[in-house]
Amino acid sequence: MIEMKTLEVSTSARETLEDITAMIRKTLKKTGVESGRITLFVPHTTAAVTINENADPDVGRDLVYGLKKTFPDRKEFQHAEGNSDAHIKSSVIGPELTLLVENGDIVLGTWQGLYFCEFDGPRRRKLHMQIEGK
Repeated sequence: MIEMKTLEVSTSARETLEDITAMIRKTLKKTGVESGRITLFVPHTTAAVTINENADPDVGRDLVYGLKKTFPDRKEFQHAEGNSDAHIKSSVIGPELTLLVENGDIVLGTWQGLYFCEFDGPRRRKLHMQIEGK
């Protein structure tokens, strides 16, 4: 079975990580898939998706802070929309994740969670989720 879902993620700031772990688990559960694979894909050039620690919210804040410091907005950027830094951050983190599914749940480490990374918000974004399995 292969099933495609398109989810909506509302972001709350220009640069933020939104924990989407519960949303992905809830969507997976509705499909009844017990074993397989999920592909998450962000169809936006200034957003991304990643796995990182979700036990301590400071980790997400530190990641956003580190990306801002590493890839700041620069007056030398020529992109007319003024969001070149967001495009760079999106490219570095990446628009796609592959997740394993076993026993009807996503396979994550003890401290891991899934994050939608917003770099040019706040916005309403799409997140495609393709579920393959049985």
